[in-house]
Amino acid sequence: MRTAFLPVIILSVITLSAFSQKRMLPLVNVKTTDGKTIKTEKFRNNGKLVFLCFWATWCGPCKKELNALSEVYDDWIKETGVKIIAVSIDDSRSSSKVPSIVSGNGWEFEIYLDENSDLKRAMNVNMPPHAFILNDKGEILWEHVGFKEGDEDQYLQAIKRFSSAGR
Repeated sequence: MRTAFLPVIILSVITLSAFSQKRMLPLVNVKTTDGKTIKTEKFRNNGKLVFLCFWATWCGPCKKELNALSEVYDDWIKETGVKIIAVSIDDSRSSSKVPSIVSGNGWEFEIYLDENSDLKRAMNVNMPPHAFILNDKGEILWEHVGFKEGDEDQYLQAIKRFSSAGR
C-alpha cells in the first residue's frame, strides 16, 4: 500500500517545484526596425512593468490589439508607468512591411523584429497575438493569448494588480 503512494508523491513534488520556479524573459537577440541588433535584457523600464506583445503584419487581431493599445498608451503611462514593447514575428521576407505599418498606424511604443523566431520559440508563443507582463527583473508575471475588443481593459487591470503588488 505504501509503495502505491510513492509515484503520487514524486509527481506532486515535481509539479510543485515546476510551478514555484519563475519564468524569465529569455536572453536572445532581436532587431530594431532600422536593423540594429539588441539583446532582450534591454527590455527594462526603470523598475516598472513591461507589457510585451507579439504580433505579425498578416494578423488582423494583432493590429486591432496594437491600435487599441495605442489609444490607451498615454493614459497607461500616466497611471502605471508601464512600457509597451511590440515584437513582430514576421520573417525576413515580410518584416520590411513593419516600419510602414507602424508609422501608418501611429504606434508610439517600442517595436522590435524577431525574424528568426528565436524569442517567439523561447517564450512558447504559438500564434499571435500573445501578450506578457514582465517585471523589471524580466520575470513573466502574466500572459494572455488572442485579442477581442475590450481585452485592453483586462490588460490594464492586470498591470495595476502587478504594479501595486510590487510596491
